[in-house]
Parts: sequence; structure tokens; C-alpha cells
Amino acid sequence: MSVLENKIDFALVFSVKNANPNGDPLNGNIPRMTLDGHGELSDVCLKRKIRNRLLESGEKIFVQSDDYRKDEFRSLRNRAESVLKDVMKTKDEEMFRKQANETWFDVRSFGQVFAFSGGEGKGLSVGIRGPVSIQAAFSIDPVNVTSMQITKSVSSEGDGTKRGSDTMGMKHSVDFGLYVAYGSINPQLAELTGFSDDDSEKIKNAILHIFDNDASSARPEGSMEVVKLYWWKHNSKAGQYSSAKVHRTLEIKKKDGIKEAKSAADYEIITNDLPDLKPEELSF
Repeated sequence: MSVLENKIDFALVFSVKNANPNGDPLNGNIPRMTLDGHGELSDVCLKRKIRNRLLESGEKIFVQSDDYRKDEFRSLRNRAESVLKDVMKTKDEEMFRKQANETWFDVRSFGQVFAFSGGEGKGLSVGIRGPVSIQAAFSIDPVNVTSMQITKSVSSEGDGTKRGSDTMGMKHSVDFGLYVAYGSINPQLAELTGFSDDDSEKIKNAILHIFDNDASSARPEGSMEVVKLYWWKHNSKAGQYSSAKVHRTLEIKKKDGIKEAKSAADYEIITNDLPDLKPEELSF
């Protein structure tokens, strides 16, 4: 597989309807919002979903959540030592990076900080910068959040004659929001990790299907949907234009006469193509 030769920029446009796309654990799990009321999904949340899709497709992933874990290792250290135990003893950082990049798809894509203390390796700290970067996603307009109190029909403890505090809770959801997230893939960093053109296609497919098999009580099936994925492939490593300039070519605004958007169809999505750079437009 050839190492990535062309810079790539991308933009993911998706809708959220009656769902909690990314709860804030420091704020009662209310959907994340900016100070001006726009909905937000963290970059960590987006990368978690991409890792899950890649794991489902058979790729080896280093940072696995307990819900999607495909091996017997319950910690990152144990997973690292299962492959890199010998090289960890030698303290050969270059060999460590090489083997980690070759072994785990997410390491050579997003990078990873390996920081382990003590043990047989007597401590090791190695950082890897990945070529794939993804920004947090934000809604085009401010979102409205609906909160409701919920109860369980059966108490977890006691004889069931009284409702305990564990039977009560709150559920929050975004009524509707159209979100956009931007990202890039850097060929210079791809050279350092061995990230290939084939890997970029796998990333593209994972982003396009980012919400597949991701349903939960907070995100019912069909409540989060990919509207469009725009994929700009430059003709060189450095790229014809800066990522910021490319991302600004995407314009999303409510259609004339629409005061409050209720669906993605209420928005007009256009790209102002730059000379010699037109995006691949994907949806399913």
C-alpha cells in the first residue's frame, strides 16, 4: 500500500432529531452546547464512533471502549504489552512507533500517547502524531433542548414498596439540529505513521456510516443521520489551498421563508468550488 500522497479535507453534515448526541457529564448529561446555544459534539465523541465502525469492519483498534471491546484486554497497557512487550523493554522508541503504527489502525490515523510507568518495561512515554484530525461538530443554528423526568417501574433495591431515589431520573434531547464537523488528513504526518490511500478510503467509509449500529436510549435508531459528506482531495501533499479556505467553501443556511428548521430539507447546502478543487459529495 502506498503512503498517502495527496492532502485531504472533509466536512460531515448530519442531523439530530429528538436525541442526545453527546451529553455533558459535568452538566447532568444535558446535550453539549456553546454559550450562545449552538449544539456541540466533541471531537473525542466523533472519533469514538469512527473507531467503533472501523472495529466492526475488522480493523485492529488500540483505543477500544468496553461496549465494543473485541479482545480480552481491559486496559491500554495490557493491549500494548500484548504486542510491544519486547520493544518496551529495549526502550527503542522508533521501533515502538513503527510496530504500533503497523498494528493498530487508529494509532496510525489519529495518533496516540503511550505513557506507562513501572512494570517490566520500567516506564515508557512515546507520542505519535496522526495525520487525521477532526474538529468538534457544531449546529448551524441554536438548538432547543427538551428535558423530561423519567421513572423506573421497579426499584433496584428494597422490597419494592417505595420508590427510591434510584427510580427517578432526567432525560434530555435536542429537538432538531443540523450539525457540521470539519477535518483534514495530512500527507506529511501520513509518511511518519504509514497511513495509506487505502486507509483514507476506510476512514471515509467509516465517517459516511458513523451512526450505523450506534443507537441507544439517548439516540434512538434513525434519530441521527448523515446528510452529506464532502471530500476534497488536493493534487499535492501541501494542497492547493489551506484547510480553512477549503472548509469555508461550504455554505449552509435556512431556505427562504423558513424561520425554525424542523429537518435537513429546510436548509440549503452548497459548495463554492475553488479552481481545480471540487469535492466528492457522498450520501446514502
